[in-house]
Amino acid sequence: MKLKLFFSLFTLLFININAQDYIFGKIVTEDNAEIPDVTVINIRTDERSTTNRDGHFMISGRVGDELRFVKTGYERANKKITKENITSPINVTLTRSAILIAEVEIKKGVTGDIKVDSKNLNPSKKVQKLKSDLAVYMSQKSDPGVLAARAGEFVQPVTKGVFSLGKIKNKWDDIDFMSYLQTALGDKFFEDLKIDKSQIQHFILYIFRSGFERKFILKYGYCNDSDLNRFKNAVLNRISLYKTP
Repeated sequence: MKLKLFFSLFTLLFININAQDYIFGKIVTEDNAEIPDVTVINIRTDERSTTNRDGHFMISGRVGDELRFVKTGYERANKKITKENITSPINVTLTRSAILIAEVEIKKGVTGDIKVDSKNLNPSKKVQKLKSDLAVYMSQKSDPGVLAARAGEFVQPVTKGVFSLGKIKNKWDDIDFMSYLQTALGDKFFEDLKIDKSQIQHFILYIFRSGFERKFILKYGYCNDSDLNRFKNAVLNRISLYKTP
């Protein structure tokens, strides 16, 4: 009996130590402007996430993990996850990188002497001939065989009046939809459910991960009354399980 109790306590302790939480945050510039498409990396797990157009991100992690924020044109930033970051969003400010302009050295300037300046500034005959030869080459039509597909290569079929646009990108992501639900339902909706304000986003994510269908909502960036009612029903069906320890 004691052995079973010890094993159970050890298992619970192991689960708590290794439990993953979801960290939410927002990344802005020094001027407090939202930065989209910032890569967020959990260095321990190598999990990666990207900020949406409003600079918001969501990534799994736990206390002690280190997050790295990377975007071209900005200084890289790191942040250690604390207990406070689990219950409240992280705010990160990225600093723009300094742009280095290579120094241009002017070896020969204008002297005022026409003969000297003409010799220094005008291109040589070899350079002029090279430019002329290049112009002739560029004006020639390419051999159709050069652009023809090689054996085994895929060629996009050409159809009249049809354009292949590739995969259509969703207008919303989960964070966009989450923000919409918080605004549309209001804090009182979650207060009535006894959900603490700091846990609202975590609870909504729990509903998403419980199988809530949202493919078309994210695709078109639109949520109608029927979708809202579906979400409310999902909340009522899952609230007791969410609160069960």
